[in-house]
Amino acid sequence: MNETIYLLYILSFVLGSIVGLVASYRKYKAPYAIGKLDALAVILAIIGWTLTLNSVLITFIPEYITITIGVFLLAMVLGMRPGYGRNETFIGIIFAGIIWIMRTVIL
Repeated sequence: MNETIYLLYILSFVLGSIVGLVASYRKYKAPYAIGKLDALAVILAIIGWTLTLNSVLITFIPEYITITIGVFLLAMVLGMRPGYGRNETFIGIIFAGIIWIMRTVIL
């Protein structure tokens, strides 16, 4: 069973990367982003990293489903065209990391 769950994670990451790459090429015409944050990418990164790192907090949905959705969303941001999505990913990691640290200290 674990092998199929890992395969699901890998497929989710690959599909998210492809969707993110296609969407970013349609949205952005410039080859490199300079100091601009995409609000949608920030939201996707925060939700994706939070679901992936803190899937234990959502008790009414099985962990492998929340992790799969989270990996898909964070891969959309990571898979954007070169130069885009790096700041958004960093914000998402920081936000999810703070929640993870609070969860670890409190629980």
